[in-house]
Amino acid sequence: MKRVIFSAAATITGLVALLNFKTQPATTAASSSAASATPAASGSSASTAASSTASTGTATVTGSAASTRYGPVRVKVTVSSGKITSVEAIEYPTDRPKDVQINSYAVPLLDKEAVAANSAKIDTISGATYTSTGFKTSLQSALNQAGIA
Repeated sequence: MKRVIFSAAATITGLVALLNFKTQPATTAASSSAASATPAASGSSASTAASSTASTGTATVTGSAASTRYGPVRVKVTVSSGKITSVEAIEYPTDRPKDVQINSYAVPLLDKEAVAANSAKIDTISGATYTSTGFKTSLQSALNQAGIA
């Protein structure tokens, strides 16, 4: 009888420990750029920065952070003469190994697709639905600030 009680208690203790286990986030270049972007997200609406050079008609705009199920997504866009010249996701989920795995392939594709489409009307990346939706929302916010529909 004591063995059964001990075994049940040990099993329950093991399950509780297993369910409470959390891995440490992987340190990558993407997570360090996301970490550097996070303090800007904590400020007011003035944290969405826009800089421009009048002589070249170039503007760099950071969209508002779009909340997703797994964390915020924020995009920085450079626009020149009304055309998107570069897009960079500067903040996206990297807290879990699965986030890193998914976003390591999805984010570069989203960046390239936005430049090619010259708009926020881009396809969702299969397997990265939440990141894709947040990316498009932040991108549209940046394009609105830059005066591009």
